[in-house]
Amino acid sequence: MIALIQMWIFLVLSLALLAVEVWALVNALRFRADAYTAADKRSKVFWGVLTGVAVLLGFLSIPYPVGRGSSMLFMLGGIIIAGIFLADVLPALKRVMGRAQGHRW
Repeated sequence: MIALIQMWIFLVLSLALLAVEVWALVNALRFRADAYTAADKRSKVFWGVLTGVAVLLGFLSIPYPVGRGSSMLFMLGGIIIAGIFLADVLPALKRVMGRAQGHRW
């Protein structure tokens, strides 16, 4: 019984983190390439690939329902990449695009 509860908790956690990783990928792709240069945050291709890898790692961390465990390392790797993008790169991109459009974020 406890193992079943743990599996469901891990499944919900994996799906929630996958949603965050997908959100990071969508945000990485929606900004223009020159915004990354202006924000001094590598390139759009770099962050697009990196957040794409985060989504792949998040997908691989989803536990299979019948007795196969998944790797916590995949889950951690994906959310760390997405977290760095969302906490550091995304605010810088929003600041740069806000200045270019004449309003503040």
